[in-house]
Amino acid sequence: MTKLPEAFLKAPIAHRALHDVENGRPENAPSSIRAAMDAGYGIEIDLQLSKDGVAMVFHDYDMERLTGVKGAVQTRTAAELQQVKLLGSDETIPTLEEVLELVAGRVPLLIELKDQDGIMGANTGRLEKATAAALKGCDGPVALMSFNPHSVRLMSGLLPEVPRGLTTSAFSADKWPLLPKGTRDRLRGIPDYAPNKCSFISHEANDLGAERVQDLKRRGAHILCWTIKSAAHEAEVRKVAENVTFEGYDAAIPA
Repeated sequence: MTKLPEAFLKAPIAHRALHDVENGRPENAPSSIRAAMDAGYGIEIDLQLSKDGVAMVFHDYDMERLTGVKGAVQTRTAAELQQVKLLGSDETIPTLEEVLELVAGRVPLLIELKDQDGIMGANTGRLEKATAAALKGCDGPVALMSFNPHSVRLMSGLLPEVPRGLTTSAFSADKWPLLPKGTRDRLRGIPDYAPNKCSFISHEANDLGAERVQDLKRRGAHILCWTIKSAAHEAEVRKVAENVTFEGYDAAIPA
């Protein structure tokens, strides 16, 4: 197990960076990343894969919500994606390498690899290899996570020196309608934490009372959570979670 640096347990972590599209800062955009660094926050970003195998910093599988352009990210090359403007700005979709260069180790960077398999299965590898290639020689605090335990397992082999965790949830049927019931039931128990040599989970905030989360905490796992949208909710979840991923308000930075 590679230990999670203390930096990830101090300043709150800006969800998809400190985004505010009404003020020209889209999700995962360079402007949002700069704003988070200026404010002293950690940063959470998401990765999707381009057609030609480049790790792109973008949340959704499909581009339409964030760009107005229909189609999956993976149907376009990195060069093409770098020409697609993010709604609410003149910025385009950045690569992971570009974001790493921008952050330059100044704040903790929590990187979520989005599931490319579609059902949290074992059809993985290309995004993980692209991520590992971009992160080789990277300075500064970085941690990796994914909902897909197969992705996390691959990263444990590709970059054993980088701390890793699982993004976890109650996996309710209404929120995860495309996942088979058996898969939801299995993932809910977080059985891959120890086999993948994880040091943390980032768990759905409204499910922090789950016995499995409590058990992991008792056994020394670091507990982060997603996604907090008010100071009042943050105060409540910090009874369990050591840090929060937040958006939509100015989270306080502990002295």
